[in-house]
Amino acid sequence: MDFAGRLAAIRARMAEACRRAGRPAESVELIAVTKTFGPDAVREAWEAGVRIMGENRVQEAAAKIPQCIAGPEWHLIGHLQRNKVRPALERFSCIHAVDSRRLLEQIDGVAGSLGARPSILLEINASGESSKFGLRPEEAPAVIERALELRHVTLEGLMTMAPATPDPETTRPVFARIRECRDRWEQAFGLALPRLSMGMSGDFEIAIEEGATWIRIGTALFGNRPKWKPERGSEDQEEQVWVID
Repeated sequence: MDFAGRLAAIRARMAEACRRAGRPAESVELIAVTKTFGPDAVREAWEAGVRIMGENRVQEAAAKIPQCIAGPEWHLIGHLQRNKVRPALERFSCIHAVDSRRLLEQIDGVAGSLGARPSILLEINASGESSKFGLRPEEAPAVIERALELRHVTLEGLMTMAPATPDPETTRPVFARIRECRDRWEQAFGLALPRLSMGMSGDFEIAIEEGATWIRIGTALFGNRPKWKPERGSEDQEEQVWVID
């Protein structure tokens, strides 16, 4: 099946999950996770109607995005180190995985210096897995309170990573807990948190049924991931060339 066929099949499954949940199909958007895929894959996704692309690594995005077609909205969906905040904000309009007060404050400070106002999501570790990044639910209210004090970020919602499991149904309690946290914090702080970024290729239907508004799909769209490396043409990372090997 070609890309257009895979995309159509995923959109049909999205629509059916929305129907089961009593939600309009347009309440969920797909983010194409282009990690390790090159500019040609980005172009194909864009021309097929995908408007948001997601990258996991700042370094990879720095090499790739300048070579890609203009038009896509770029989101950073992977873990962000504080020393990479500036290059991230130069390339991404939304940061999905803000997992500490220190990172939040770093983003706000750099955004102010760049004249930017990125959207952010707080990453919540609802499964309690020590191997995953994210705020514990009990830590998040203090970070939300701090976000509301800052001038250069817009808090849009929450993000989570569910446990890897062969049975997608076992992820349901994690997604449900994120939705419940969102609802509780909206009421407590008197604000809207419209975005829930949760669900990937193996569990996006469950995530939609539990309230996801952004799902992050990579292998189900693009197939198995190739290896990649940026070929350095100079010391300036913008001069790197996208290479698949």
